[in-house]
Amino acid sequence: MSRVSRTGTAAAVKVMVVDDHPMWRDAVARDLAAAGYEIVATAGDGPQAVRRAKAAAPDVLVLDLNLPGLPGVAVCKELVGANPALRVLVLSASGEHADVLEAVKSGATGYLLKSASTEELLDAVRRTAAGDAVFTPGLAGLVLGEYRRLAAGPAPAAPDEPEVPSLTDRETEVLRLVAKGLSYKQIAERLVISHRTVQNHVQNTLGKLQLHNRVELVRYAIERGLDDA
Repeated sequence: MSRVSRTGTAAAVKVMVVDDHPMWRDAVARDLAAAGYEIVATAGDGPQAVRRAKAAAPDVLVLDLNLPGLPGVAVCKELVGANPALRVLVLSASGEHADVLEAVKSGATGYLLKSASTEELLDAVRRTAAGDAVFTPGLAGLVLGEYRRLAAGPAPAAPDEPEVPSLTDRETEVLRLVAKGLSYKQIAERLVISHRTVQNHVQNTLGKLQLHNRVELVRYAIERGLDDA
């Protein structure tokens, strides 16, 4: 999959924009294209979004939740289910907690309000492509809090659950900081290592734990109390 370059540019990152308002959809696509992203498709309703995304194979899907034909959360769930490597950034007018949590549970790795500036949108897409979980300020705490609430519940019985793969000390350290909500850049600065090294540790950890994205990784870490370490 294409990645954002180490300098933070949009080198070869394929993006699809889904929104039912043509002027808004075109404006977002135009801003992203001007920033160097490759716009591989756009769509104005849910069923169209599913068909075109499967054909265009974007790296990042910028997705509105309020879509005719099929709601955004259903689009997200189907597409991420078919391609777990897909990064989904929800761009919505709604800041309702229920909408945010439903989007994350459906597989979204980020949630940005439409009141965000163009610069904030470009930064969010860049970070989403790089693997960060990106949320409008105030929403990240909500998502982490929900994971903590779920983790506090009784664990389901799983007598046949396979042994959890062992992580290196550095992978565990990175995982702990991910659980605290730090970005890759912040983790790199905290541990005095490169941004790329942090990404490599996260990718190795995802592979070992058979998880698909950073949101699942955060939940895994919180369930094991690493955010309180």
